[in-house]
Amino acid sequence: MRGELTLALLPTGTILGMLFLLEALSQQRILFASLASSAFLIYLDPTHGTNSIRTLAVAHTMSMLVGLCAYWVFGHGYIAAGAALIGSIFLMIVLDVVHPPAVGTSLVFAFRVGAENDITLFLLALSVTGTLVILERISLWLLGRFTAR
Repeated sequence: MRGELTLALLPTGTILGMLFLLEALSQQRILFASLASSAFLIYLDPTHGTNSIRTLAVAHTMSMLVGLCAYWVFGHGYIAAGAALIGSIFLMIVLDVVHPPAVGTSLVFAFRVGAENDITLFLLALSVTGTLVILERISLWLLGRFTAR
């Protein structure tokens, strides 16, 4: 139980810190909902391939781009959301970067109603979430090292 709580501290602290930082920079709170789901998956199973830095970064970035393209082609709405959903799932499977929370990223950008700096803020938040993967793996290593004694 103590180990579980220790592992939960890093993703919780990281996401809360990220939210406070982003609140100071933007009012686009919904933009980061999918990253909170990613943080939980990283906590749940940090060594699973779905939660690798490569998978996380490629899936979210690609889904952001698919969502933006769907928005530019169809405008914000359900048709854009449907196209973004299908496109991001298809590309995640083809590119072998399946990360389910990234589907939410494509929807956020397909329904896009925010400012142009959303892309920069999202990529900043994504890099913080990637850092979370590294911190979680370090925590697992430390936990394993100290409990093995």
